[in-house]
Amino acid sequence: MKVPSPLIQSESHTAVRSSCVLPKFLHTAPHNAPSPPTPTELNDLLNTASQTRNIRHVTQLHAHIITNNCTFLPSLLNKLLSLYAKCGRVDQSVVLFSRASDGSRNVVTWTSLITQQSHANKPFKALTLFNQMRSTGVYPNHFTFSAVLPACAETTVSSHGEQIHCLVIKHGFQCDIFVGSALVDMYAKCARMDAAEKMFDEMPERNLVTWNSMVVGLLQNKYFDRAVFVFREVLKRDSIAPDEVTFSSALSACGNNGSSEFGRQVHGLVVKRNLTSSAYVKNALLDMYCKCGSLDDALQQFQTSGVRDVVTWNVMMMGFVHNDKFEEACHYLSLMRGEDVIPDEVSFSTALHATASISTLSQGTSIHGQILKGGFVNSSCIGSALIMMYAKCGSLADATQAFEEIEGPTVVCWSAMITAFQQHGCADQAIKLFEDMLGEGTKPDYITLVSLLSACSHAGRIDEGYFYFDSMSKIYGINPGHEHCACMVDLLGRAGRLDEAMKFIESMPIKADTTVWGALLGACSNHGNLEMGREVADRLFDLQPDNPGNYVLLSNMYSREGRLKEADEVRKLMYVNGLKKEPGCSWVDIKTTTFVFTAHDRSHAMTREIYEMLAQLEELVKKKGYVPQAQFAVNSIGQYKERDLWYHSERLALAFALLTLPNGAPVRIRKNLRTCGDCHTVMKFASDIYEREIVVRDVNRFHRFTDGQCSCGDYW
Repeated sequence: MKVPSPLIQSESHTAVRSSCVLPKFLHTAPHNAPSPPTPTELNDLLNTASQTRNIRHVTQLHAHIITNNCTFLPSLLNKLLSLYAKCGRVDQSVVLFSRASDGSRNVVTWTSLITQQSHANKPFKALTLFNQMRSTGVYPNHFTFSAVLPACAETTVSSHGEQIHCLVIKHGFQCDIFVGSALVDMYAKCARMDAAEKMFDEMPERNLVTWNSMVVGLLQNKYFDRAVFVFREVLKRDSIAPDEVTFSSALSACGNNGSSEFGRQVHGLVVKRNLTSSAYVKNALLDMYCKCGSLDDALQQFQTSGVRDVVTWNVMMMGFVHNDKFEEACHYLSLMRGEDVIPDEVSFSTALHATASISTLSQGTSIHGQILKGGFVNSSCIGSALIMMYAKCGSLADATQAFEEIEGPTVVCWSAMITAFQQHGCADQAIKLFEDMLGEGTKPDYITLVSLLSACSHAGRIDEGYFYFDSMSKIYGINPGHEHCACMVDLLGRAGRLDEAMKFIESMPIKADTTVWGALLGACSNHGNLEMGREVADRLFDLQPDNPGNYVLLSNMYSREGRLKEADEVRKLMYVNGLKKEPGCSWVDIKTTTFVFTAHDRSHAMTREIYEMLAQLEELVKKKGYVPQAQFAVNSIGQYKERDLWYHSERLALAFALLTLPNGAPVRIRKNLRTCGDCHTVMKFASDIYEREIVVRDVNRFHRFTDGQCSCGDYW
């Protein structure tokens, strides 16, 4: 009769038959078996089984170790623990260890188990085992510390690593090169680069792993210039030969800080050291050129890179997105599939991001169909990207459905949906969803609170805004950043509390940046506070001299006050600095074609019909009580102000959509600038007259017009 497995059922129906690899006594009945194997033979058999990684063989060997009373031998126990882990049965490894006698457990056994738990992404279990080992009187060695420190790093809680560091010093291993490298890596992954650099500087000896830990740590913590500096130091060491990790990290640092010149030099070293065949290095080169804006070099690298895996395609697609080449990013998803490379989560997420950026709903729904066929519906990464895509394409209903279909949404998914409600002016839904998220036990992150405060701002919810802002550090342990402060300034500014907004800026714990001052300048413009607006604009001219929008806002403020001379002076100053106002344009999709319009545009084939439709619309809205708001025609004079309002780009796009879209179909218009107040009024009238849903996405938010009302409640 066969000896049963002590831990799991034998998987004889699926196991690979390899009787030629293991001795006959593992495959025959006991009465035909040769003499019992010796510990040495069992050790050799375990070595052989480690090559096949066949769980059936492992359990049979385990059974023979038990029946031959060899479980007390630490060497066999260690190898058996390792074999179960290699077969993906880490839990069985723990059970085996728990049943072993104290005499068979030594520091090697404990270290092996700690390593397995760390590699299996169970850092807290690894730390628990480390503490249990010490409580039994077994002292850790340098291998144990090298095994437990990565677990500390994975928890990202620096206090865990600091305690282990104290034990390292206590046991005298602070000068061990492997332990030192693990400490550098741990502190870096816990965002403690000060401690990582201190440890690095104090090490009497460093190897390539040490240097790589430092470069990678600086890169991960966004100290890109420092990462490049340390890489240069590596090159000066004759005893250190940089490998693919060193070069790929250095290239990533160059890409992130825009050091294209040094990146090209690193490329030369890669060729010189014959590392161009490394997938890591090839993809890092591609990423570096894309982030430095050298798309031609990136494409050349892509086309000559030989075998292109899904990561290579993803890097190229992300490069297009980074350089605002959104159509090309979507096109490369199709090319990837044409070359029989199966897209993954990153591929689809990148394509959805590109689609969202150009608001092409038809393209987005097509990609959604591919996602369903590919079986990625349960991916939280793709789920959040779908929410963002549908929201930015103006379909809040589809975004909501995408969110509701996610099982166990992560904080990223919650944040994406809160952002969607915020962008569409649905502050009540955004706040309710935030409270629902808290009720589900999900802790908000930095982005969540930015979207929440922005929702409060767009709805004039001042009390709620202050409450959530104060709770950031007190309840959630998140220090307010510039984006949060800008939302608070915008919240107060929209409500006309400009003096309070200025006091808020003066009391900020961080120095106000362009986002904060920009929010206040916009509020000054909306409420006609020229005196404060001029002061704020001067600050922005110093902080952001290359942004023409600040000059335009101040010039328009002067124009509305009738101070045309000062307005012209601001415009001249803008031109002297080599800046030009971005021309306003709007675009609308009809089937699979995007049509772009500028103010007074007469380049379209249907120009006559478009202007006839505008005349008809003007007549209808005036019957409904429309009164032109000439103050929004800032670039016109006298009697032409009212007429020029009717030739704004969003109205031309609306007229064309009404002519070409089926009756009752929603109209979705995008604009690259903030829509003007008069166009906002016309859109409300048009939604009622033509019984259409009209969605306008401008540079700030969405306006959803239905039955003569806007989702923003006219508070924008």
